[in-house]
Amino acid sequence: MFAAGRETQGAIARRLGVSRQSVMRWYQAWRAGGPEALRAAGRAGRKPRLAPEQLARVDTALREGARAHGFSTALWTLPRVALVIKRLTGVTYHPGHVWRLLGALDWTLQRPAKRAKERNETAVRHWVTTRWPAVKKTRGVAEPGSSSRTRAESRSGRPSAARGPRAGRPPS
Repeated sequence: MFAAGRETQGAIARRLGVSRQSVMRWYQAWRAGGPEALRAAGRAGRKPRLAPEQLARVDTALREGARAHGFSTALWTLPRVALVIKRLTGVTYHPGHVWRLLGALDWTLQRPAKRAKERNETAVRHWVTTRWPAVKKTRGVAEPGSSSRTRAESRSGRPSAARGPRAGRPPS
């Protein structure tokens, strides 16, 4: 990319999804040491504690469901997932970090619908169509007065901007 000289560093950064500072650092390394200087860079950051094969085993275990792993409900929580990871791999993760691992496995947040088990759909539908319209607040009819929330309505009933008895007099 640098040898061709066709793109700006900003364009290269946008195309690769990195910062311009990274591209500038790579460019300076390339100028100083050529293409070999770029190949010498190692992995950035800490090595992952779980190998790809272990992550695949965790993914398979999660797809079996929470009940298959001895939990009383089918709901996966972060502490439960952390416990399954520890059982399968021996690696301990903080429940807050488990969220990142689930994101890497393309798992997303799913929240169950919170409805009572005793819910009667027919009674709910009847209430919404008959009782709710009767108790629902409606907007009142517009009445004369001030639209300001802090200014009291005029006692005379006229809007506060109405011309009063001094309308014909010149200002003093």
